[in-house]
Amino acid sequence: MAEHDLTALLAAQMDRHLVFPLLEFLQERQLYSEPEILEAKIRLLSGTNMVDYAMDIHKSLHGTDDVPEDMVRRRAEVVSRLRSLEEAAAPLVTFLQNPQLVQELRPDKQYNIHMLQDRYQIGPDQIEALYQYAKFQFECGNYSGAADYLYQYRALCTNSERSVSALWGKLAAEILMQNWDVALEELNRLKEIIDSKNFSSPLNQLQNRIWLMHWALFIFFNHENGRNGIIDLFFQDRYLNAIQTNAHHLLRYLATAVVVNKRRRNMLKELIKVIQQEQHSYKDPITEFLECLYVNYDFDGAQQKLMECEQIILNDPFLGKRIEEGNFVTVPLRDEFLESARLFIFETYCRIHRCIDIGMLAQKLNMSYDEAELWIMNLVRSSKLDARIDSVSGTLMMMTNHVNVHEQIIESLKGLNMRTYMLAKNIVEPAQAAQQAAR
Repeated sequence: MAEHDLTALLAAQMDRHLVFPLLEFLQERQLYSEPEILEAKIRLLSGTNMVDYAMDIHKSLHGTDDVPEDMVRRRAEVVSRLRSLEEAAAPLVTFLQNPQLVQELRPDKQYNIHMLQDRYQIGPDQIEALYQYAKFQFECGNYSGAADYLYQYRALCTNSERSVSALWGKLAAEILMQNWDVALEELNRLKEIIDSKNFSSPLNQLQNRIWLMHWALFIFFNHENGRNGIIDLFFQDRYLNAIQTNAHHLLRYLATAVVVNKRRRNMLKELIKVIQQEQHSYKDPITEFLECLYVNYDFDGAQQKLMECEQIILNDPFLGKRIEEGNFVTVPLRDEFLESARLFIFETYCRIHRCIDIGMLAQKLNMSYDEAELWIMNLVRSSKLDARIDSVSGTLMMMTNHVNVHEQIIESLKGLNMRTYMLAKNIVEPAQAAQQAAR
């Protein structure tokens, strides 16, 4: 299933540190050979200050205790640079580590800058050194220290561009530390800035939205309310336009979130519409499953795609999260997706058939006959479906509900008064405006 692996597309929109968890997942699932994964890790690490980690991987890859001379030199450079940055930022770091002194800070940034300069001889150079020190700590893999320093830097920074850069770094650090609540707060803060800021070009703003959606995948598939969050964000017009412009592969995650989220079934129609529009730009078994079922009503095709969906989920770093329960390992999202998908097949099939053979339905649901019969029985009871199971003939009989004609008329007339008012208003107001302009 490496043909459906999105790692390369995802990595192109992420900070290189965020790619490491994706490679770790691929290594665990053995989708690629061990040397390929290790080589990819070394290439990623070459752009960071995590030299010791790169040395360990090099030893593992080549089966030796020797490391290249350039790595040794690089390590010496990193240590030297870290010490110099530590010295430059020391006055401000010492101040920020003293709780009593920190109480002197106020929400007014200009006041803080003048107070630090007048009382403690801490000026713009030391504030800039704090940013560089925080960034260097992040590149060294010290995400906790980087997050703290970047937070403190933003409280003193008056440069809006640099402040936004620090917020991106803070978001990445919180994601890598798996602080999902804090990461969600930073994500929302960054979204607000992206949506309200005047960018040099619309293309730049579009790119920032694409970055934000990719980074948000870590949060949405780990936070307890993430499945609502991804639907809320991705279906906003500006973000949906960004997906359809240059991030079609994100439809996999949006589709999965809609399928497993029972409370957001109302978004299914809109999702199908988008999938149809983008079918020539992107498709995978998850989007094809929905297209087979709701566009083509191809139940055999949906059944085949559902089997492929299971492998897609298991091999996706965001969807295939594993949880160990005693001696068992489960993939909760896989189980929820299959359950919801079977329900979709069942509901759609029942909508167009009155008498359904349980054996045939069991095949379409990828279940045994007994499992399907029990599943349908529980479903009929829980959903109050007007249906009857005939165990002798092995069929499910759907009862026909005839809607009362009076109820149909009442339903169709709901809101008629408001629609008439709005229609009259739309006709009268332009006419009145034209008369006033003529005078």
